[in-house]
Amino acid sequence: TPNMKIKLFLEMMTWKNISLQDSASPLMEQLNYFHDHTLMILLIITVLVAQLMISMFFNKFTHRYLLEGQIIEVIWTILPTLTLIFIAIPSLRLIYILDEINNPMITIKTIGHQWYWSYEYSDFKNIEFDSYMIPTNELKIFNFRLLDVDNRIAAPFQSQIRMLITATDVIHSWTIPSLGVKIDATPGRLNQTTFSLNRSGLFFGQCSK
Repeated sequence: TPNMKIKLFLEMMTWKNISLQDSASPLMEQLNYFHDHTLMILLIITVLVAQLMISMFFNKFTHRYLLEGQIIEVIWTILPTLTLIFIAIPSLRLIYILDEINNPMITIKTIGHQWYWSYEYSDFKNIEFDSYMIPTNELKIFNFRLLDVDNRIAAPFQSQIRMLITATDVIHSWTIPSLGVKIDATPGRLNQTTFSLNRSGLFFGQCSK
């Protein structure tokens, strides 16, 4: 209808972008949170170690009777252990979330080939097609070089989507960074993953192998 407004979000890396892409799925949101959490811990460690090294460079501490310090040794053994625990617990939680599959609404089978991908909608009859990258000499003004394809897959948003992934020749990797999805396509093996889109949009990814 004329009153209906459809927003299409374009999701891809841009020039001078040094951060992660905006998340378009709950999985990527959790990955972003874990990234920020771990980066803050690393920043604290880096500042602390840098301060200690600068202090050692510009000060001359001498203690002729300082042969051992059991208290400080206990402290610098316990503190790294606690730091690793604060990193490991969210990491393990995230691993289980990424592997969990809850009643998918639609299943898409993805087959990796040397220069293209094949897709099959398993829940429907006779819906399968190949997706080739558009050659540079055939690009339109609105296409993106080395990213756009002739046949895009369409998936519903706010729904659980299961991807079944394999390959016919060599190892490939089906990757959509803004969705937090990266899974290997291995010949002779059927891998699976799941994701859910928060919003509609056009999302790009490249083979990571």
